Amino acid sequence: MKWEGRQGSENIEDRRGQGMSGGAKTGVGIGAGVLVLALVVSLLGGDGQQVLQQAAQQQQQQQHQQQRNPQAAREHEELAQFVSVVLKDTEDVWNRLFPEQLNKRYVAPKLVLFSDRTHSTCGHASAATGPFYCPPDNKVYIDLGFYEQLNRSFDVSGDFAMAYVVAHEVAHHVQNLLGFTDYVNSQRGKISKVAQNDLSVRLELQADFLAGVWAHHAHQMKGILESGDIEEAMNAAHAIGDDNIQRKSTGTVRPDSFTHGTSEQRVRWFRKGLETGDLRQGDTFNTQYL
Repeated sequence: MKWEGRQGSENIEDRRGQGMSGGAKTGVGIGAGVLVLALVVSLLGGDGQQVLQQAAQQQQQQQHQQQRNPQAAREHEELAQFVSVVLKDTEDVWNRLFPEQLNKRYVAPKLVLFSDRTHSTCGHASAATGPFYCPPDNKVYIDLGFYEQLNRSFDVSGDFAMAYVVAHEVAHHVQNLLGFTDYVNSQRGKISKVAQNDLSVRLELQADFLAGVWAHHAHQMKGILESGDIEEAMNAAHAIGDDNIQRKSTGTVRPDSFTHGTSEQRVRWFRKGLETGDLRQGDTFNTQYL
């Protein structure tokens, strides 16, 4: 992805190195890597908490290695700069699309960089749970160690894979501004667990679509894409599909427990957004075939 030398966002809140004790978070997001894996293990009778603890230990080891390794520290700082540039790209795209396609004004979220643990309005955030968006405080939370987690656990690499992660979380903010998040939350306790999971899948697939819409317009506006970038994003979307995570972690796939969508669905909705750039084609809540 072409990003060097471009302006970063001013909406970055850097909390790295300000770790704190705390529990789990309840925000909306990819949360794909470790959080979904822990949930699947728990549903199938395993110790999901142990999965989270092991991931947190690995995260701490990486942070200690970075402190001892200047090269690793420089790479981490470069990744922080990269995330800032991607966030600025999302601001530029949504600032244009909201009035053009929705006749609305876009209000950008803050992005919180943290290490190990931090606090959000949704609760305490842990590095082990992966990136997420917290609707009540309109902030995206990312521990940059998630990039290494994607590579180690899912064989996902490339800068545009991380750009997809950022764009997906910002897409949850877009959904919050448009009322989709409130709608899904309003159904809790009114419908069955399976039906609630279906709404969660629809919300996540719409976020994948919106991430594709962002990529479409960011490339039109700034020429950000290089050879192989789309494949990196597709690989990331495929890797964190519910079916792929369940198959990898337990050898069993349970569609009624899906909360994010299958690998095929995530790739297809991201590609649809990328190819069309048209927000009208991303209504996942009123389509039978996801």
